[in-house]
Amino acid sequence: MFMRLATAIAALGLMCGAAFAQQKMTDPQIAHIAYTAGQIDIKAAKQALAKSKNREVRAFAQNMVRDHTAVNKQALALVKKLKVKPEANATSQALSKQAAAERAKLAKLNGAAFDKAYVDNEVAYHKAVNAALKTELIPSASNAELKSLLQTGLKVFEGHEQHAEMVDAKLK
Repeated sequence: MFMRLATAIAALGLMCGAAFAQQKMTDPQIAHIAYTAGQIDIKAAKQALAKSKNREVRAFAQNMVRDHTAVNKQALALVKKLKVKPEANATSQALSKQAAAERAKLAKLNGAAFDKAYVDNEVAYHKAVNAALKTELIPSASNAELKSLLQTGLKVFEGHEQHAEMVDAKLK
């Protein structure tokens, strides 16, 4: 039920692969997708901080805000240094639209139902984002510094996926 965002990301990853097999993703497009994915998780975490009373869920959400904010600051500094303007694209726009719909669904839930749905979505979201980083974004990045930042982000986000799975196991 709450896996739609992750499913959309996975589908978008497949669409990216098909669409960009003919036309390579540009670094400005990659930067925008990566930044958008971070912003999505920051907004989701802030929603969790506003709604959840569960200590584990709140701690996880605080980590998401901290880590994704830090990575996005690094990304903004890099694009400024490279004099590159991130380019909105169909993938980043679709991600934003789907994330807004998911936040609206989560907003209707409270208590343990919210906590479980939020964490389930975080597990699926990080799995999908990590797969997109591995198979599409990192291989498509031309600039070595952008590629390095994406690889560093992947390591952090793999830790998020594991943390989300641990929190999820405690909520069952």
